[in-house]
Amino acid sequence: MSDENDNESAGSPLRRELPEEVRAPAAEPGAADGPGPSGAPEPAGAGGAGSGLTGRQRLVKGLWPPRVTRAQLIVALLLFGLGFGLAVQVASNSDSGSALRGARQEDLVRILDELDDRTQRLEDEKQGLEDQRAELENSSDQAEEARKQTVEKEKQLGILAGTVAAQGPGITVTIDDTKGTVEADMLLDAIQELRAAGAEAIQVNGVRVVADTFLTDSGGRVKVDGNKISQPYRFKVIGKPQDLEPALNIPGGVVQTLEKEQATVTVERSTKIVVDALRAAERPDYARSSSQ
Repeated sequence: MSDENDNESAGSPLRRELPEEVRAPAAEPGAADGPGPSGAPEPAGAGGAGSGLTGRQRLVKGLWPPRVTRAQLIVALLLFGLGFGLAVQVASNSDSGSALRGARQEDLVRILDELDDRTQRLEDEKQGLEDQRAELENSSDQAEEARKQTVEKEKQLGILAGTVAAQGPGITVTIDDTKGTVEADMLLDAIQELRAAGAEAIQVNGVRVVADTFLTDSGGRVKVDGNKISQPYRFKVIGKPQDLEPALNIPGGVVQTLEKEQATVTVERSTKIVVDALRAAERPDYARSSSQ
């Protein structure tokens, strides 16, 4: 028994070497396929689960097609909407200021002068009201002075309401619309610009323009307070000519807008403009004086 153990020990020195299955590593799944294209065996793990993809290919495969969750999609849509809104706002601000940025120096000076003139007119009106108050307070016969001022105020209100004729310096504006492209809103812009420049009485083709005047389009023609008018459109305007004409010719203003529509605009100054179209005095249905 001892001899057998000795012989066994002599044949294998105490099993110092590892077993064959331990010493020889297991072949990779892709190793059985033989050597690579260069004739050398492929390195262990290069195939990645037998796919034969390189590291860069596996990275591309992991990134595309993208895996987008619902939350990521919602965030992307919100960011897109925010960016679009900002772009529209910037574009609109750029368009609104483009006319002034492209204006010549003399045009900018004229615009500033017009603003100064409007400010001065408001100051003059304020001073006139203060003078009337002082006259009432200092007059010995306050009743007579009040009557005179009432008559004068009635005439002024009659002009504004269109119930009485008026005359004075001003301009005549003629718009030839041979192409039929001028619309009611363009004529309304002209009226608003003239009012802002200090127009005190306006008449368009025999129709008196007052506070509640409205303009509409009707079958290729324009109606003023329900009255159809045809081209050429002629505005008779009473006011300071030095303020009225520049207001129409500012860059991007009424004249340039109408000329883009292939209409011809002429402005003539005059020392005497007669506005004789009248409006019937109408009693309001609901409004009453608060003093009654």
